[in-house]
Amino acid sequence: MDSYLKGETSKEEDLIIAQWLESDLKNESDEWSGMDKAEKEQWLASVYHDIHQTIHSTQSIPVKVSLWRRWAAVAAIIVVAFSLYWLWPATHQQLESSAIKQLTVSSDQKKQIILPDGSQVWINSNSVLSYPQSFKDGVREVNLSGEAYFDIKHDSNKPFIVHTGKIVTTVLGTAFNIKENKSLQTIIVTVTRGKVKVANGTNQLAILKPNQQVIFNIPENKAVQEETDSQKAIAWQQNDLLFEDITFEQAALKLEQRFKVKISFENQKIKNCRFSGTALSYDKLDKILKVICAFNHAGYTTKKDGNIIISGQGCD
Repeated sequence: MDSYLKGETSKEEDLIIAQWLESDLKNESDEWSGMDKAEKEQWLASVYHDIHQTIHSTQSIPVKVSLWRRWAAVAAIIVVAFSLYWLWPATHQQLESSAIKQLTVSSDQKKQIILPDGSQVWINSNSVLSYPQSFKDGVREVNLSGEAYFDIKHDSNKPFIVHTGKIVTTVLGTAFNIKENKSLQTIIVTVTRGKVKVANGTNQLAILKPNQQVIFNIPENKAVQEETDSQKAIAWQQNDLLFEDITFEQAALKLEQRFKVKISFENQKIKNCRFSGTALSYDKLDKILKVICAFNHAGYTTKKDGNIIISGQGCD
């Protein structure tokens, strides 16, 4: 290849190179057809990045071609370069926004996350939430399999849409629970705050207000709307304490609310320690504190009045 690029190869060697290139392109074509959508987008993103990085390059590579082919190649490169120069920002933004993250929660866990727009989601066990790395277009869309409670940040210009099987739940800013029960083949949407539109594809099923829910029977393709106690529907996420990438100080506030105690810190460095975990509803305060302190290189003491002091050097 080095000799070929320098123009030092014979006709026989040129033929070998040509045959090799044809074979290699065929292999790449086969590989491309075997990729899924995400792999293709990732591959295209890397190609666009490489081309973008070399648009302004002054380095030239000698290639052994005839004169008319060389001028044709130069013209094509100029067209492609200018097109990429102007189209790259929009293309790059589209590729970035299409990057999908997937959060899978196992049977013995629950998770709480904050989406790119600031909305909060509590995901129940045996559930999967897929969401883009950033919401770039005029809509915020996620996919849910299982159960999750959504507290959506209001944005009148960007509706928030949750796809759960065939069911589409649309809101601007509200709080609601979606439960997909695969054994019963039902999807239940329950509203705790605001207003939610629920549809089966383009067929609207219900407009829900607080303490209302719609139960969609998948095999029968039927929906039933009813009044309910929404707090019972979200009890699963309120009973357990979810610590998802939060500071020790934030965790202490949750513990204070749950156990009605006062928790203070010896220094600021301990407050800023970050961690993730779950405390089950039946766990006692001592057990929870022992685990959290072990994570964050800290200790605690309980005063006679029941208040707790967190001590230690904290985290690096």
